Amino acid sequence: MATPILNPSSQDMHPTHARDADAFHDRSGAEALEKIREVVKKADTCFLVTHGGVRPMGVREIDDDGTIWFLSDKHSHKNAEIEANPEVELYFQASEHSGFMHLSGQAAVLHDKALIDKLWTPLARVWFEQGKDDPCVSVIRVQPTQGQYWDNKHGDAVAGVKMLIGAAVGKQFDDGEVGTLKP
Repeated sequence: MATPILNPSSQDMHPTHARDADAFHDRSGAEALEKIREVVKKADTCFLVTHGGVRPMGVREIDDDGTIWFLSDKHSHKNAEIEANPEVELYFQASEHSGFMHLSGQAAVLHDKALIDKLWTPLARVWFEQGKDDPCVSVIRVQPTQGQYWDNKHGDAVAGVKMLIGAAVGKQFDDGEVGTLKP
């Protein structure tokens, strides 16, 4: 039986309790890429979903065009799953209360030594005992095709104050922002 992937696009994007039409911001092109880079840089890690599994991954880099890069063991299940079906999803959370993002995209497994050298950090040695010359090191490239985000409009501090006031007076102070992303 085939594993159903992945999240039907934006089925839960518009909460029924949201009263503020200003809370919805669909972004495309450069504006979408800016939001994607902002969340990825704050989150630094994500869940990578393939046709076959979900696992946490540390982002090594995000390019100006939104391409997201990871290091991976070339013998891993995720590499085999990507090679069999390159459609993936990424789930990010930048902080405890903001910067939630879901991306769908196309992944590829690469074995380019120059890319490995570029993406390498000393911390990666935890997974690759022989360092960046370990023959098991590979690179996963994800090119996002669409996504959604859930964030706050004014930063965590303002959102936190609004939540506290709302809880104290029993009134909704929605500081949320949601939208689609089309890079």
